[in-house]
Amino acid sequence: MKKILITNDDGLYSSGLKACYEALSELGEVFVVAPATQKSGVGRSISIMEPIRVGEVRFNGIKIYAVDGTPTDSVIIGIYEIIGELPDLVVSGINLGENLSTEAVTTSGTIGAALEAATQGCKAIAVSVEAHDKDKFEFVFKEYDFENAKKILRSLAEKVLRKGLPEGVDLLNVNVPQNWNGKVVFTRLARRMYKTRIDVRFDPRGRKYYWIDGKEVEEAEEGTDIWAVRKGYVSITPLTLDSTARIDFKILERWYGERDSG
Repeated sequence: MKKILITNDDGLYSSGLKACYEALSELGEVFVVAPATQKSGVGRSISIMEPIRVGEVRFNGIKIYAVDGTPTDSVIIGIYEIIGELPDLVVSGINLGENLSTEAVTTSGTIGAALEAATQGCKAIAVSVEAHDKDKFEFVFKEYDFENAKKILRSLAEKVLRKGLPEGVDLLNVNVPQNWNGKVVFTRLARRMYKTRIDVRFDPRGRKYYWIDGKEVEEAEEGTDIWAVRKGYVSITPLTLDSTARIDFKILERWYGERDSG
């Protein structure tokens, strides 16, 4: 029987985690190992300076290993302690809130967990659904229709379990729009999704503090993940762990071959 590891960055109480389990439960033996609390935006951080504790809980009828750590911690503990071997597939999600552009690849705990799984040698999928800003952190109480996301995830997981990933692809980043047009496109990462801004405020004692925020960019180049989701397509972006720039190294080597004209 295939072994499937599920994790997320929204924590064990996420409605998206339950939806993910429902989508995959019939495809093999499913292990749910997830952060005990909300860990959005932690990227691929790993707990190396403090101990990690794990508790076994049952929520929504699902046995969950609750990890007092990050999504990356959850993947490592799930593989080497809970399962004891590499699973056939690792799925991170379903995240309530889209994870698009190069920004998400480095900041999203959802994608960070999938990156860790790929590093360990597992086939991995990160899956998210589009949500308005006000909805993204109400995952505990928010009613959300995950049926399209579950349909896409199950179909894609079946294909990956059967065929594996194409050569050169380490993981798939999947984003499902709120108003799906019924079509799927394969995309590249947009450069950025947000224009960064800082909201400066003062506490009751007059001390300054900051909220880091961002406004969505209006333009999205055709063929990118942002463009696809805004047009109603499910976006599937193949990612690789190798972030090396595709550049002729001779261009850089000349920096050290040229004499200082000064």
